[in-house]
Amino acid sequence: MSHDLLVRNATLPDGRTGQSIAIRSGRIAEVGPAVAGEARQVIDAGGNLVSPPFVDVHFHMDATLSLGQPRLNESGTLLEGIALWGEMKPLLTHEAVVERALRYCDLAVSQGLLAIRSHVDVCDDRLLAVEALLEVKRRVAPYLDLQLVAFPQDGYYRSPGAVENLARALDKGVDVVGGIPHFERTMADGAASVRALCEIAAERCLLVDMHCDETDDPLSRHVETLACETQRLGLGGRVAGSHLTSMHSMDNYYVSKLLPLMAEAGVAAIANPLINIVIQGRHDTYPKRRGMTRIPELRAQGVLCAFGHDCVMDPWYSLGSGDMLEVAHMAIHVGHMTGRDAMRYAFEAVTAHPARIMGLEGYGLAPGCNADLVVLQARDPIEAIRLKATRLAVIRRGRVIAEAEPRATRLHLDGRPAAVMGDAYAPI
Repeated sequence: MSHDLLVRNATLPDGRTGQSIAIRSGRIAEVGPAVAGEARQVIDAGGNLVSPPFVDVHFHMDATLSLGQPRLNESGTLLEGIALWGEMKPLLTHEAVVERALRYCDLAVSQGLLAIRSHVDVCDDRLLAVEALLEVKRRVAPYLDLQLVAFPQDGYYRSPGAVENLARALDKGVDVVGGIPHFERTMADGAASVRALCEIAAERCLLVDMHCDETDDPLSRHVETLACETQRLGLGGRVAGSHLTSMHSMDNYYVSKLLPLMAEAGVAAIANPLINIVIQGRHDTYPKRRGMTRIPELRAQGVLCAFGHDCVMDPWYSLGSGDMLEVAHMAIHVGHMTGRDAMRYAFEAVTAHPARIMGLEGYGLAPGCNADLVVLQARDPIEAIRLKATRLAVIRRGRVIAEAEPRATRLHLDGRPAAVMGDAYAPI
C-alpha cells in the first residue's frame, strides 16, 4: 500500500518506541512498529518524540505584538494593562490587527502550535477586532485552528454597549461566550453576568470560557457561580474558568468545598503560568504570592486542567515566544509539579487537555485522526519540557509546513576529543 507520508522510528508520548505513523489523504492511517507499504515522503524521527500539535486554549490575539503602543505598562499590573488597552483601542486599525495576528500565527506554527483559542474584545462598538480576527481565522484555516471568544474586556454590565456588542459578535460567527465577572462594579453584578452569559451559551449551544477571579482577592469567588450555572443549565464539559488566581489565596476549607463543586459540574480550569506569575502578587511585600491557581489539587479532584500562553508582547506581558513548552516549564516550577507523573501531566496540559476543552475534532495520534504532528528533538515529554525542545518538523494534514535543523553545540576543550552535545545539552 502506498502512503503519502511515513514517519518512522518515532517515540510516542505514551512511551512506545520504534513506532511508524502512516499518513494518507491528510489523516493517520496506521500506527505501529511495523507499518507496511511505500511512501512518497519518509521522515526518520531518529527515536525522537512525535506528538500531536501544541494547543493554546487561552490567548489574546487582538493585542499581541503591540508592545509599547501607545506606551508601556510601568506598574506591571492587570489594571494598568486594561487601562492601557483602553487607550490603544481607539487607535486600532483593521489592517494592523490582521498584520500582527498573522505574524503571531506564523510564529505559532514554527513552534508546532496549531490550535489557538483567542479572546477578542467586544467592548469597542466598531467590533473592529472581531472583524479583523474573523478574517484571520479564515486566512489561517489551512494551517491553524483559530477559535474566538466574545470577551467583554471592560465588563459585560460595566461597559456601555457590551451586552449588545457581545450578541452582535456571536451573530457574526464568534465561537465561544466569554466574560470577566471580577471586573464588574460589584460582586453581585459579577455573579449576574455569569448567569446571563451562561444562559446565552445554553440558548445558542455554544461553549463558555470565562476570565474568572483573576485577582489576589480570596473573596473573589465567581467560579463558584460558574460551577452552579454550569450544572443548572446542563453545560458540563462545555465550560472553562480561566486564570482562577484568587484560588491561590483562598482559605483551604473553602477550597475543599469549591473543587468538588467544579468537578461535579464539569468545569475545566485554565491556568496561564507566565502571566499569572507576573501579574499577581503586585501588591505584596514579602512573602509574595505566586498567583497561579491550584493545579495539583484541581487535578486530584478530577478537574480537567490546561495551560495557556495568554499574552505575547502586549499591554500585560512584555515577553513571550509562542512556545507552549515554555508555558509548561513555568507551570512545573510555580505549581511544584516536579514529580515524573506531574511533568507528564504538564505536557498533556499543552496538548491533549486543551484540545478537549476546545472540542477539536480529529486530534490525536490514533488511526483516523488528522495528520497533525510535531517531531521534537527530545526522547520523551519530560525532556521536551526540560529542554524546550527544537521542533524538527511540524506537519499539518500530512504536509510538512515547518522544519528546523537539530540544535547542537560542538565543544572543543583542551586535551579532549571534540564532542557534540545535542538539543540544549541533552546527555550524550
